[in-house]
Amino acid sequence: MSKRKANAAARPESLQAKRRRVATILKKLRRRYSGGRRTALDHVDALQMVVATILSAQCTDKQVNLVTPELFKRYKTAADYAGSDIGELEGLIKSTGFYRNKARNITGCCRKLMEEHGGKVPREMEKLVTLPGIGRKTANVIKYAVWGDNDGIAVDTHVGRLSRRLGLSERKDPEKVERDLIEAAPRDARGELSWLLIQHGRTICAARRPLCGECMLSAQCPSAGHAEDIK
Repeated sequence: MSKRKANAAARPESLQAKRRRVATILKKLRRRYSGGRRTALDHVDALQMVVATILSAQCTDKQVNLVTPELFKRYKTAADYAGSDIGELEGLIKSTGFYRNKARNITGCCRKLMEEHGGKVPREMEKLVTLPGIGRKTANVIKYAVWGDNDGIAVDTHVGRLSRRLGLSERKDPEKVERDLIEAAPRDARGELSWLLIQHGRTICAARRPLCGECMLSAQCPSAGHAEDIK
């Protein structure tokens, strides 16, 4: 660590300074990962996004996108999933892993949508998190991807790791990391910040071998050069 960074690390960062740093981080990440997408999961409506999100657990977005075209062709409404043959559904999603549990979550989620929400996906966080297979992180992903909502910030392993390396949070609990990020990020960029950090975590700031020498955020990162020590 340089002398400048060591001295800066010794002084607590004010919230105002952290917000300025986040603004710079956002600007640089936007230049690198432009394109305007809110998610890597292919979908055309809220129900498809919910199903794709459930399938994405312990699976790559790329693999989910290989599976969903046939799935979405076969099942078009919550009623279709709710009344589906579980064996047939499992067969269609088997390559995403943990397919039995995912099939139960999809059918259970859609039954609840039929029983309590008229077959429509609710937009409210408190309703989304009651659906089988949907937690706070995935609800934030859905809300931003479908409606552009910035109520919260989806904290997955990439966002949590980068938040600690960038000095935006010292916590490991996802909900506490989310609170720290909400405090530092502009409200209209919360969902975007999560998306950008995920892309950066996948391409540059990996868990085991972060490419600090190639990182455009080194000037804003107190961990640059020894990021592998901070998980």
